Amino acid sequence: MELFYHPLSRYSQKVLLALYEKQANFYPRIVELTDPFSRKEFCQFYPPGKVPLLKTKTGELIPESSIIIEYIDTEFSTGTRLLPRERRIALDTRLQDRLIDQDFSNILFELEHQKLESGDKNQVRIKHLENDINRFLKYLDALLENKHWLCGDSLTLADCALFPCLYCAQDHFKFFEYDNLDRYWHQAQLRGAFQQVTEEVDLAQIEVLCGRRPIP
Repeated sequence: MELFYHPLSRYSQKVLLALYEKQANFYPRIVELTDPFSRKEFCQFYPPGKVPLLKTKTGELIPESSIIIEYIDTEFSTGTRLLPRERRIALDTRLQDRLIDQDFSNILFELEHQKLESGDKNQVRIKHLENDINRFLKYLDALLENKHWLCGDSLTLADCALFPCLYCAQDHFKFFEYDNLDRYWHQAQLRGAFQQVTEEVDLAQIEVLCGRRPIP
């Protein structure tokens, strides 16, 4: 398999976490979408031009992070099972994954871009976005009150979605104000797959600061 991705893309990080949890072998293909030549080459290969994208052994192209993870979870029996067999828990896993993408990752993305701009209007919008994220953190804290991981005793697709968001938000939001979420965040950082992903993220961030990699 080949994974086309960018290390600073949260949706790419989500898939990387799943691949490492599944102990799946793949060829990493980093795509610099902000580089005109890299983007043109990738769009010729895959016209929508979005990452992450998985190319299977048979040549099938699978987009969208959650769909990619469902595919590799059924394709590989090794490692962590990311979609629980029990129907009720599997449904909850898909629900939490969806909510994290919509109500955390996407809002965090807008917040990051608003902070790059200036102006009083932006400050008002930034405050609204921060309030939205804090409300979602409170929701997560309540959800984790009697759970080890987000959807129960085992790590799932939903946790793969949440880890990258928490990693990006940790410097801007006070996780210690949420006892259950703070406990969860500390145990997440001990996960081997998470450590592998953050090592790559940290390296990519250093390359951006040094000018060796374009700003995504």
